[in-house]
Amino acid sequence: MRVLLQLVQRASVTVDGSIVSSIGKGFLLFVGVGEGDDEALAGKMASKVSKLRIFPDENGKTNLSLKDVNGEILCVSQFTLYASAKEGNRPSFTKVMRQEEARPIYEKFVSTLKETVPVKEGIYRADMKVELVNDGPFTLILDSEELFK
Repeated sequence: MRVLLQLVQRASVTVDGSIVSSIGKGFLLFVGVGEGDDEALAGKMASKVSKLRIFPDENGKTNLSLKDVNGEILCVSQFTLYASAKEGNRPSFTKVMRQEEARPIYEKFVSTLKETVPVKEGIYRADMKVELVNDGPFTLILDSEELFK
C-alpha cells in the first residue's frame, strides 16, 4: 500500500463540475493499493497516518498530530501510485491490485482512519479534479513495503 500525504491548508475534490468533498487544515491523502496488500495492512497504514506528528508546535518543531490541531483528512484513491516507469516511456501498472479487489482494502483504510479523525473522500474510480493549497510544502510518501514488511 502506498500513501502520498500532503499537509494542506485546504483541499477539495470535484467530480463532473461539482465539489464532492472539501477540507480545511489537514492531510490530503492519495492512496494506492498494490498486489499482496490486505485489510490488516490497510489498518496498520491508517493507524500510522492518524498518529503522524508533522504539524509545527509553538517552537516550529514538527511535533503535533492531526488530532492536536483539529485537522481533517481528504482521502483520494489513486492506483497510479503503483505505476512503474522503469522500462520505456509508458508507465506499467502490473503491480496495481485489480479495482474490485482493491476497493475493500481502500475502504478498510478509510474506516480505520474515521475511528480517530474526521475523514472526507473522493469518489472511488471517478475522474476527479483535486485542488489543494500545500502547506510548507510538506509531502510524505508512505510505502507499506518500507514500513511493515
